[in-house]
Amino acid sequence: MLDLARRQTSIAQRARELARDVTRLAGEICLVPAPTGQEHDRAHFVADLLERRRYHAQITPDPNVIVTRPGSGAGMILISAHLDTVFSLETELFVRTEGHWLRGPGIGDNSLGLAAAIGLFDLFDSLGVETAADVVLVADAGEEGLGNLRGMRSAVEQFGEDISAVIAIEGHNLGRITTGGAGSQRLRVIVSRPGGHSWGAWGQPSAIHTLGDILSAWNRIKIPERPRTTFNVGTVSGGTTVNSIAANAEAVVDMRSIDPVALDRLAREVREVAMSAERPGIAVTIEMLGERPAGSIDPRHPLVSAARLAAREAGVRADLDVSSTSANVPLALGIPAVCVGITVGGRGHSVDEFIDVRQVPRGLHQLANLVMHTDDLIRNGAIGRGGNDV
Repeated sequence: MLDLARRQTSIAQRARELARDVTRLAGEICLVPAPTGQEHDRAHFVADLLERRRYHAQITPDPNVIVTRPGSGAGMILISAHLDTVFSLETELFVRTEGHWLRGPGIGDNSLGLAAAIGLFDLFDSLGVETAADVVLVADAGEEGLGNLRGMRSAVEQFGEDISAVIAIEGHNLGRITTGGAGSQRLRVIVSRPGGHSWGAWGQPSAIHTLGDILSAWNRIKIPERPRTTFNVGTVSGGTTVNSIAANAEAVVDMRSIDPVALDRLAREVREVAMSAERPGIAVTIEMLGERPAGSIDPRHPLVSAARLAAREAGVRADLDVSSTSANVPLALGIPAVCVGITVGGRGHSVDEFIDVRQVPRGLHQLANLVMHTDDLIRNGAIGRGGNDV
C-alpha cells in the first residue's frame, strides 16, 4: 500500500489523466435512453462497459447493475449512481460541446455520475489499489420521479448488514456533501362527480370546481419553515371538453421535509382537506404514488469527516446540505451515507442541461479520495459492518 502522500499524488495525477475518458463516457451513456421504469437499455449498456473491464456485472430485475471489486473482506463500501433520467423515450437525445460546457438531456443527472463510478474502478485498477473493503458499484434504477428509490431499496435489502458505508454519486453538485435526505410523499387526489352537458345539465357540480376548492384550501395550510418542509401541486388535469361539466379532475402533489414527523403531519392535513370535500354526489380518492424516507448522518461522523477531507485534498470547497438522493434509503436505516458530485453545471431536468468539463478531474479526485479514506476507516475499525461505529 502506498504511503498517504504518494497515494494522494498518484490519485490526483491519474484523475487528471482519466477525466477526458470519463467525460467522453458520460456522453455515450447520455445517448442511451433511460426513463424511470424503462432503464433496461442503459442497464445493459453499463453492464457491457464493466464486462469489457473484466468485471462480472449482474443485472437484477429492478434493473440494477451490480459489480464487486473485491477487498480483503473487512467490510463493504457501496457506491451508487442512478441509471434513470426524467426524459421520456420520445425525447431527442444529443450531446453537444460548447467550449468547456457539455450539453445534453441528463448529461449531469446522471450520465456523468455513472461514468465517474466506472472511472473510479479504472483509476483504482490502473494504480493497483487494494482495499480492505469490497467496493460494490450499484447502478440503481428508480431514483427519479415516481421511481420511489426502488433500486436502492433493493440493493440495501440485498446486502443488508454487510454494508459499512454508502457513497452516492451525482454528476452535478461538486462542492456539496449531502448528509441529510429529505423525505417525500407523492399523492394523486382524484375528484369524481356525475358531470353532464354544460347547458342541459347546468347546476350539476363540476369535479374541476371542487378540485379548485381543495387547491384553495391547501394554499391556506401553514407550512413550517423549520424543520424545512415544502408542498407543491405539480400537475392538475380534468374534464373532457369545453361544453361538458367535468366528471373527473385530479391533482398530483409533492410534500417534502427533512423531518419525518413534520412530513407525516403535513400529509395528514393535506389528506384531511381533500377528504372534507366529499359529500353526496362527490367522491374523493387519494392514491399514494411514492414515499421516500427521511434520514441524516451526524456531521461529526467519521464518514462526513472523510468526505470533507477528500474535498479539501482535491481543492474543492464543500458545504453540507440536504437533498433527495439514493442516499435517503441507507440514511433512513442508520447506515452511514453521503452523496457527492463530480462537477458543476445547470439546467438540470431540462433538455438543455449542461456540465463544466473543467471540474471533472477534481470531482474524480475527490471521489477516489473519499473511497480510500472510507476504506481506511473500515481498515482501522472506525466503521464496522452494518455501518456501525466501532
